[in-house]
Amino acid sequence: MRRLGLIGGLSWSSTARYYELINQTVQRRLGGLHSATLLIDSLDFAEVARCTSTNDWDCAAGQMVGAAKRLEAAGAEGLMICANSLHKVSRQIVESVNIPLIHIIDEIGARLKADKVKAVALVGTSNVMIDRDYRQQLVSAGGVSLLPPDAELATRIDRLVYEELAAGKITRDAERFMKSELTDIAKEEVQAAVLACTELDLIVDVNANVLPIYDSTAIHAEAGARFVLGD
Repeated sequence: MRRLGLIGGLSWSSTARYYELINQTVQRRLGGLHSATLLIDSLDFAEVARCTSTNDWDCAAGQMVGAAKRLEAAGAEGLMICANSLHKVSRQIVESVNIPLIHIIDEIGARLKADKVKAVALVGTSNVMIDRDYRQQLVSAGGVSLLPPDAELATRIDRLVYEELAAGKITRDAERFMKSELTDIAKEEVQAAVLACTELDLIVDVNANVLPIYDSTAIHAEAGARFVLGD
């Protein structure tokens, strides 16, 4: 197996989900007592969030690049960022190391293309849902059109993530809210919704919605498992 480095802590709750999903896939494929060969550099999310909340992406890049270099030095043969919004500094990371980065937008886009999905709703925090760069990259990678961003929904998801999910707090109210929002989105002229927030799968049952759901966490983690397995 190849050794994969995870830049985590963004938040710890979603990083734990990555660890679980990657290991489940590897164990399912290889059987027995096999588990994934992983390295994790878990950052202090409070420090990273302080940078992103003020749109200081140079500050965020510095922390992310530091993690990437540490993982490469420790023997990682590839990298993943366990978050959507922090892919905004992926270029700086790629330029700082000599190992590949498995990009979350590329993986989501490839899955949408394979399924011939043409119109989607992007659902996530403000740093993703309203971010022009993320939206343009997804349009290019997936060959899709996107619903206009919903600033009110993004703000509500910001509160859910930063006040609850990033701290591992899961409530029935949050689950009901997301189910209601996804039901409303299903009434729009879209074929699917992309959960572009790695914490949202903690409160969204992707198999129990009217609209097909593309969960960025699961898609990205599956790509990580394929890398580990050498696929």
